[in-house]
Amino acid sequence: MTARIWESQEEAGEKAAAEERPSTVGDEEEDEKSAVKTHADDRTTGSFLHAVINMVGMLIGLGQLSTPYALENGGWASTFLLVGLGAVCAYSSCLLGKCMHKNPKSRDYKDIGNEAFGSKGRIIATTFIYLEIFMALVSYTISLHDNLANVFATFTLNSPHLSASQLLALIAVLVALPSLWLRDLSSISFLSTAGILLSLVIFSTVAYTAISGAVEAHRYIPVLHLNKIPAISGLYIFSFAGHIVFPNLYNSMKDPSKFTKVSIVSFSMVTVLYTTLGFMGAKMFGPQVNSQITLSMPHNLIVTKIALWATVLTPMTKYALEFAPFAMQLEQSLPPSIKSRTRMIIRGTVGSILLLIILVLALSVPYFEHVLSLTGSLVSVGICVIFPCAFYTKIFWRQISTPLLLLNLILITFGVILGAFGTFSSSRSLIRSLQRGHTS
Repeated sequence: MTARIWESQEEAGEKAAAEERPSTVGDEEEDEKSAVKTHADDRTTGSFLHAVINMVGMLIGLGQLSTPYALENGGWASTFLLVGLGAVCAYSSCLLGKCMHKNPKSRDYKDIGNEAFGSKGRIIATTFIYLEIFMALVSYTISLHDNLANVFATFTLNSPHLSASQLLALIAVLVALPSLWLRDLSSISFLSTAGILLSLVIFSTVAYTAISGAVEAHRYIPVLHLNKIPAISGLYIFSFAGHIVFPNLYNSMKDPSKFTKVSIVSFSMVTVLYTTLGFMGAKMFGPQVNSQITLSMPHNLIVTKIALWATVLTPMTKYALEFAPFAMQLEQSLPPSIKSRTRMIIRGTVGSILLLIILVLALSVPYFEHVLSLTGSLVSVGICVIFPCAFYTKIFWRQISTPLLLLNLILITFGVILGAFGTFSSSRSLIRSLQRGHTS
């Protein structure tokens, strides 16, 4: 389903490229009507339920691995921050839907930025989108490396250049590389469904571990660690990151007027899941909880092995889908005279190089919680909170009410402050970890 959303975006992008070709003045009005009509016709017959499943699938990911760690480090009172950020991100998702409704020709997040602030808005939105995708894939690859090391704990390698876990991560990435060469996303649409199912498997295994009594959930959770809030805020905000795809989801709906309800239902479900998982993990493992909950589970349990494999396979389902928006932009920027086969080779080569660069970074900076927190504070808070509020305020400047204007300005200020403190805190922790790694 998520693949179909990207596919719709690709088709819309190709139509947009065609519309940029020279036309006569007399044809402009007809072209505009045709573009709007075609855009409406491109909508799939996605139902309300399909939209909810898609949005939940986009939101659930690395956040469920790190929430127990974040809750334990921030204290149980930080749950109010988690729930509050879920509500804020649901609200900003609704704002994106209203921006899409305002201009039926808008196709994606970048178009909303362009409508609000012109070419500068598009450039800023594009930069943050690609930066979030890149940093998220680095975090996924770190998770892949860490969990593979536990799956094959007995595997050893005598090499001065690569450790056993690094070699395993390299092999896994090479296995995933061919998926980047596929242009037709419908042929790999199963990856989207697989990603959702794997996330549910991870949640189910953690829940089973707690409910079955395999690990007694009696650990004390502190009330609040105020000094750690800036760092964990990045983990919390990343847990709700998915806004770059929401405009495409809006366009895939049969009845886009229900997008607000879809956002409320989806974010409510995900917030409940994160909160439940956070408390279960923190109560079971206390201060010893790992930044990835699967690494804290007892190694002798069958459910632990299932959870580890699910966590290993999740990044491998994400690479092709996360790379899709960049690949589409790359193909649209190529001259139309280039043959389809050549386009595929360029797309696959660039994707393979980028993924190998991501692997090198992940192995060089193997600090999952710090990289994920930095991603949330530096990039995701802008995409999820600051930009949607700013875009909506600019686009609806003449119609916006005073209370809504004040709310948006407060949220923009809140996002900037939270992002600044979170970025400083996570960057400092990351630098310290790197320094300790080099001295050890």
